[in-house]
Amino acid sequence: QVQLVESGGGLVQTGGSLRLSCAASGRTFGSRAVGWFRQAPGKEREFVAAIRRSIYYADFVKGRFTISRDNAKNTVYLQMSSLKPEDTGVYYCAAASPGYYSRGYYDHRDEYDYWGQGTQVTVSS
Repeated sequence: QVQLVESGGGLVQTGGSLRLSCAASGRTFGSRAVGWFRQAPGKEREFVAAIRRSIYYADFVKGRFTISRDNAKNTVYLQMSSLKPEDTGVYYCAAASPGYYSRGYYDHRDEYDYWGQGTQVTVSS
């Protein structure tokens, strides 16, 4: 079992930055894929970014968001810059099973077995 805890969310103005953290406990991230998803009110949860041996981004965050991992701290980060009001939502991190290899880009929710509780990001205009 892996327990995931997100932190770093908050209220920021348009153009601002935030860094989200996803800390794992119970088991280490190891080499498993870790992804970030977000969910705006009334919308489906959508893929934002993922990291395993490669890094993948949704088109709408390319050039603005950066995903990274610190294995020593067992933490994955999402650095968000140039934030827009449409980036508002609850951000979730998720971890896949250790031996799982995606045929795509780790951008589907059902590729992940463990989820955090989410952290709210609000971007004001």
